[in-house]
Amino acid sequence: MKKTYVYVDAFNLYFGAVRGTPYKWLDLHALCKRLLPKNDVVCIKYFTAKVQPRPGDPGQPTRQETYLRALRTIPNLEIHYGHFLSNTTLMPLADPQPGQPATVKVIKTEEKGSDVNLACQLLHDAYKDRFECAVVISGDSDLKMPIEMVINEFQKPVGVVNPHKNPSRQLQKIATFYKQIRQSVLLKCQFPDQLIDDKGTFSCPERWKATPPKSA
Repeated sequence: MKKTYVYVDAFNLYFGAVRGTPYKWLDLHALCKRLLPKNDVVCIKYFTAKVQPRPGDPGQPTRQETYLRALRTIPNLEIHYGHFLSNTTLMPLADPQPGQPATVKVIKTEEKGSDVNLACQLLHDAYKDRFECAVVISGDSDLKMPIEMVINEFQKPVGVVNPHKNPSRQLQKIATFYKQIRQSVLLKCQFPDQLIDDKGTFSCPERWKATPPKSA
């Protein structure tokens, strides 16, 4: 079994696989074991950013922190943070009405740093010879170059696990192996409802508790 490092693009995983599903309480250790049964996963690196409360959802940061607390119960998992940038900007309307403004003022929020952090960590760990195999959980084609560099320059295999329904053709072309995440796998890789850490017992956020669909 090859010594394997897994690099998780958190927001790509969230928006590609778990948003709008009852599978947000996702155990990444269990997911890696199920997706990579022939690999010895010794380290999982999770790249995210702290979300900000929104007028329609002030509890979002609390739910995120509860999930990060759950991830910290995984012994071989590291959390690396990027950041969000918000600014007010004018955006064009897709279908402006006659006599009405063609633009609207919106608050644009962008997550910054996670893809760069992931790429840097992947290349640095390859240079330090920390793994025999790497796996990137993301469908972001911006990661094509660092993945190619690890494969070609360091002669190390890099697999890609795509969270999205549609394959990323660019990543699929260059990856040593390529897999999709199915909802049936997410169903089987949930944390227990209650967990214990050094601060005590805590539970899955109530808003995330739902009965999985029978077809999953």
